[in-house]
Amino acid sequence: MNIGSFKSVGGQLLGSVATATIDLARLGLRPVESTNDKAPAFEIMVLNVAKRWVQIGALWEMTSNSSGEVFYQGKLDDPSISEPLQIMLFGNNEEGFRVVWNRPTTRRENLDGTRQNRRKASDDGFGTGNATDNGQLSEPLNDEIPAF
Repeated sequence: MNIGSFKSVGGQLLGSVATATIDLARLGLRPVESTNDKAPAFEIMVLNVAKRWVQIGALWEMTSNSSGEVFYQGKLDDPSISEPLQIMLFGNNEEGFRVVWNRPTTRRENLDGTRQNRRKASDDGFGTGNATDNGQLSEPLNDEIPAF
């Protein structure tokens, strides 16, 4: 979902982000000069009510595995919003960027920190099921439910 844009204005990248509950009308992207490979490409700045620029996020340069397209990924975070807003920017410095938001998917983990599989490998007590590969019933449903 597109929630904003940035354009080059007088040599600066300025823009805005707006959702149903957030309206950040004066944002800027400040390039980060660093030799550290893990440093962000941009700091996300906002013009606050006192007319001062304050940092509310950062963006890292990424490359799409499928298309090779370069984009920027990061988040906006501030005490005035309930939770960080994960964003991505697509486009380029000359033409500008569009700001895209996708709801993050929750990552299910086991207690030891390993990722949880969608299907259990062990028997969970529910049996193998009664559906074929195409979703049709292979046998009639049994009215009796086994006890745990």
